[in-house]
Amino acid sequence: MARLILKIINMKKVWIIVFGLSYLGLSAQKKWSLRECVDYAVEHNLQVIQNQYSKQIQDSNLKMARNQYLPSVSGSMSNSVSFGQTSFGTGSLRNDRFSNSANLGADILLYNNGRLEKTIRKTEFDVEASQYDVETIKNDIFLQIAQQYLTTLLNREIVKISESAVENAQKQYDRAKITTQVGTTAQTILAEAEAALAREKQNRKTAEINVGRSLFAMAQLLQLPDYKDFDIEYVEVPDQLEQPLRSVDEVLTTAFENQPQVKAAESRIKSAMAQTEVSKTSFWPTLTASVGIGSFYNNLLNTDNIGSDFLYVKEKKFFQQYKDNFGQQGGISLNVPIFNKGNTKLQVEQARINESVAKITLEQQKQTVRQNVQKAQFDVDANYETFLSAVETEKSTKLALEFADKSYTAGRTTIYDVNVARNNYANAQGSVAQAKYNYLFSLKLLNFYAGIPLTL
Repeated sequence: MARLILKIINMKKVWIIVFGLSYLGLSAQKKWSLRECVDYAVEHNLQVIQNQYSKQIQDSNLKMARNQYLPSVSGSMSNSVSFGQTSFGTGSLRNDRFSNSANLGADILLYNNGRLEKTIRKTEFDVEASQYDVETIKNDIFLQIAQQYLTTLLNREIVKISESAVENAQKQYDRAKITTQVGTTAQTILAEAEAALAREKQNRKTAEINVGRSLFAMAQLLQLPDYKDFDIEYVEVPDQLEQPLRSVDEVLTTAFENQPQVKAAESRIKSAMAQTEVSKTSFWPTLTASVGIGSFYNNLLNTDNIGSDFLYVKEKKFFQQYKDNFGQQGGISLNVPIFNKGNTKLQVEQARINESVAKITLEQQKQTVRQNVQKAQFDVDANYETFLSAVETEKSTKLALEFADKSYTAGRTTIYDVNVARNNYANAQGSVAQAKYNYLFSLKLLNFYAGIPLTL
């Protein structure tokens, strides 16, 4: 029985260890996809959060503008106490008094040339613009993260190139070591092979550091509290690169229609025009209706009676007076503006100036988008040509390395020639990788302006 219990305990320990190692493995294997990076950044970026608050303020302004159709209702209650003499004919009499009154009133705007409706329309355009502002910031973050994501993938590809160069240098060093030991090559050959291996290892270490640096930059973009365990998914980038799908004019047409910074500028033009109409309503009369109810209570503190020496009437109690003194009132008031020092006219002129400013802002946004699209198209063409020439250079340097290695084996060239050929081939491989990722980002950026979602 004791052995069985001991066996069960040992099995539990084994399973605990297994599950614990599995959990640690899963935690260590967490790698972020591009979509996860973007979603996290959008949710936690402080600039996005700040603009979302601005959007909420505009939403509240819209609610307040719509609530202006409702009547304004207010209530009041006052109490007062007075002591002392009051004049009465040629003499005076004691007048110690307590008074209480309560009133409830409501007023509503009947006419002001559509001021409420125009204010609501203006505020709706402000809400649209604030929402587009949020989308603009999200797009900027998306592009920054995508570029940094591709930079990290590029640095990892350069690490692979460096590892391949280290392997070749290691083989060359091992071969030189053997030939030197048997006396077929000089000691200088081994020293050069050892130096070449050290240089390639240094290049590999630099490439690995660059990966860590790019991951750190990505974590900074995401504003992660802890960057040490951050890592991203590996994405296979094909060597066959696609051509652009649309012309610059087609991309520009789509960008002007869809880019949020352009849409925000258009909404602000509409808002400025609506504000001009709101300002014009100050030239028109304002018609307001009001209703109210109220009552009051009076109490002479020095006596419980009111009247003359011949007729005394006992003062009524609080609620009885409120009932007897209850009254209602209603009215309509018309406010006609005649002269307010010319301020209304100046306000209308300022509103029209704001319209012009908003239109200039729209043209500036379109100009920025146009320049970005044209630059993306130029980069696509230039990077594609650079990629093609880099591929040809890689092929020729690879062939040169193969010839140099064979010639060195045959004793017709020196190890220096092999090292030069290997360095040229490694540089050519790095140039291909650099050109490929540069082209890929510029193409994705151009497609992004064309309305195609940016994915890897």
